Amino acid sequence: MNLGLGPLEPEPAPLLLGLALFLLLLWMLGRRLLPRIERVRAARWEATEGRAEHAERLLAEAEATREARLRELSDARHEAAGIRAEYAEHGAAAMAAARAEGIRDRDGLLAAGRARIAADRAEAAALLRRDVGEPAVALAGRVIGEPVHAVAAQRRMVERFFESN
Repeated sequence: MNLGLGPLEPEPAPLLLGLALFLLLLWMLGRRLLPRIERVRAARWEATEGRAEHAERLLAEAEATREARLRELSDARHEAAGIRAEYAEHGAAAMAAARAEGIRDRDGLLAAGRARIAADRAEAAALLRRDVGEPAVALAGRVIGEPVHAVAAQRRMVERFFESN
């Protein structure tokens, strides 16, 4: 094999030995050393970039959990506002019912009081007619100059007097 390289022309035996050793070296690198290098590179990547990606995933998960909690809190606030409104309506209805009952009780008391006043007034008027009648007849007797003591006449005069007023 003459390649025409001049003084650099290699001998075939060392060339084949060098090629065999080179292939053996490549095989050992591929079989033993490169998997170790790949494991170390993966461990370094996990220690640096992998932690960052893991942190980003945890951050995204935390943000999703926060959003869910905020939605739950918003729903709870909305529900609480609805309950407050409902109980405010119940309270207003109860107050209106109590007010109406109070007005009914007041009207009943006023009607009873007015009826009692009217009855007392009628009784007082009857007592007054009866009690005023006697002094009125005596005064009338003095004014007229003659005694007016007939009971029937007294009653008629008093009745006429009160009917005219």
